[in-house]
This record gives sequence, C-alpha cells and structure tokens, in this order.
Amino acid sequence: MSSRIWLVLACVYGIVNLIVFGMYALDKKKAEDGKWRTPESKLISAAIVGIIGALLGMVVCHHKTRKLKFAVGLPIIFFTEVIMVTMVYVKFILPK
Repeated sequence: MSSRIWLVLACVYGIVNLIVFGMYALDKKKAEDGKWRTPESKLISAAIVGIIGALLGMVVCHHKTRKLKFAVGLPIIFFTEVIMVTMVYVKFILPK
C-alpha cells in the first residue's frame, strides 16, 4: 500500500479514537451530574473500534475503572487487536 493510504487510515483511526474518548468523557460527566447515561454495551462496542480512546477515557477520566468488565475486558480487547494486526502484518504486508 502506498504511504498516502496509510496516512488516511491513521487519520481515520485517530478520529475514531477521539470520538470514543469523547463518549467515555461525556458519560463520566453525565454520571457526575446524575443525568442519563450511555449504556455499557455501547461503550464496550465503541471500545472494539477505538480501543486506544476507550483506554485513555478510562484512565484520564477515571471512568469505569472499578467495573470488572471494563478493567479486564478493555485490556483483553487491546491485546486481541494487537495480535490480529500483527498477524495481518506478518501474513500480508511483510512478505513483499
């Protein structure tokens, strides 16, 4: 792939992670204000496509850090994605 495609993919991934971070930050604010909250299933689903933003949202906003499904689940998602990306890289990109 050309470097231009990699740049576009990196930008899209960055934007997605910013959006996911915003979801976690907004949910934390709503929790503090006693307002309607984002369902946990949506936060976890968002973490699947933007794991970096989700992890940063947890750490920076101190949000969902005590919930086991987030404290354990998000790192599992992260390492699974790292393994999958590594496998794709080794199988399809590296052999050139």
